[in-house]
Amino acid sequence: MTDTASLPAGRPLVRLNAVFAGRPALLRGGAALLLGFAGYGALQASTQVAEAAGLTPAAAAQAQRMQAMEHKVARMQARVATIRTAAQQHATRIEQRQALLTAALTGQGDARRMALATLAVDPQATRVAADTIRPFLKVERRQVALAQLAEQQLLDRYAATAQQLRQRGIAPSRVAKAGSAMGGPLVEATSTEARADLAADQQFRSLFMTWKKLDRLEQGVIAIPSVQPVQKLQFTSNFGIRSDPFRGTAAMHAGVDIPGPSGTPIYATADGVVSHAGRQGGYGNMVEINHGKGIATRYGHLSKIIVADNTRVKRGQLIALMGSTGRSTGPHLHYEVRIDGHAVNPVPFLTTADYLMAAQDRAVGQIPVSTTGPAPQD
Repeated sequence: MTDTASLPAGRPLVRLNAVFAGRPALLRGGAALLLGFAGYGALQASTQVAEAAGLTPAAAAQAQRMQAMEHKVARMQARVATIRTAAQQHATRIEQRQALLTAALTGQGDARRMALATLAVDPQATRVAADTIRPFLKVERRQVALAQLAEQQLLDRYAATAQQLRQRGIAPSRVAKAGSAMGGPLVEATSTEARADLAADQQFRSLFMTWKKLDRLEQGVIAIPSVQPVQKLQFTSNFGIRSDPFRGTAAMHAGVDIPGPSGTPIYATADGVVSHAGRQGGYGNMVEINHGKGIATRYGHLSKIIVADNTRVKRGQLIALMGSTGRSTGPHLHYEVRIDGHAVNPVPFLTTADYLMAAQDRAVGQIPVSTTGPAPQD
C-alpha cells in the first residue's frame, strides 16, 4: 500500500490518482458513490425548495398537473372563440352577398352596404372551424354560382341600355360617371382555402363593380328625354329643313311640331331644372329644362307656364299648357331636344323609349288626358 503521507503536499489530485492507481473497479465504485451523493443533494435541494414553498413533493406534482390542465383548457377556449368568430364572419358574409345578389336582380340597393360583400374572411379561422362552418361554405359556393349568372344579366342590361343611348346619338360615357379606381401590391394567397376564398371575393367584387357601372348608367338615363310631352303624339312638322310657313322659303326647323287644342297639358320628358320659364322671341312662352350631361329640352308656343325658373322638375311632371304664342299659326307644341347647345332630332327620344323608361327608377303613369284638334303649323 502506498503511504499517502509521503506524497507531495498540496497536490490532492495527484494523491487521489496515486491512491486509485491500478484499482479501476475501486475507481468506478468511487465515481458512482460521488454521483449518488450529487443526486441525493439535488433531491434534497428540490425537496427543500418545495418545503420552503409550503408544498410536499406530492403537492408539487399535483400543482404541475393542474397547471397543465389549465393550459389545455385555455387552448380549448381559444379554439372555441376562433370557431365562433369564423362562424359569425361567414354568416355575416352570406347576408352581405345575398344583399348584393338581390340588388343585382332588382336594381335597388345601397352602394356602401353592397361593397361589404367583397370583404374577405380570416382563412386561418376558417381552417380551424372547417367542420363547424361546412354548411356555410356550401351556401357560399352556391352564391358564387349565382353571382356569375347575375353578373351576366347586368352586362346584358348594360349593353341594351347603352345601345338605346347610342341610337339617340348619346355616348354612354356622357351619362355614366367614372368608376372607382383599384390598386395595390400583389400578395399571393398561400393556402388552398385562401385561394378559393380570394376567387370568391373576386367574383363578388366583379359583380359589385358591374352593378355599380349599370347603376351609374341607369341613374344617368334619368336625364335622357324618354317620354312624350303630350299624351297623344302626332306631328305636323318634322325636324330639319322645311318651307317656312310665313315666308315660304327654306329654313331650318330645330324641333318638331305636335298639334292639339289650346290648354292641352305639357309634361317634362326627363328630370331636370328649369333654366328658363317665360317669353322667348319666336318661341312665345317657352320653358327650357336643363337635364344635365349637356342635355336640354325646349317647349314653345305655350298658353300658360306652370313652373318657375330654377325649380327642379321630374319626368312626367306637368309644366305648361299648349297654346299659340310667338311665331305660330295655331295651337301646338314646338318641342326641341338639345345636346351641348345644338338641336338634334327629337323623334328618337319620343319613340321606342320603353327600355329607357324601364331603366329609370321612377315609373310614370299613363297621362290621363285625351287631346284632339287641328294640325296647325308654325
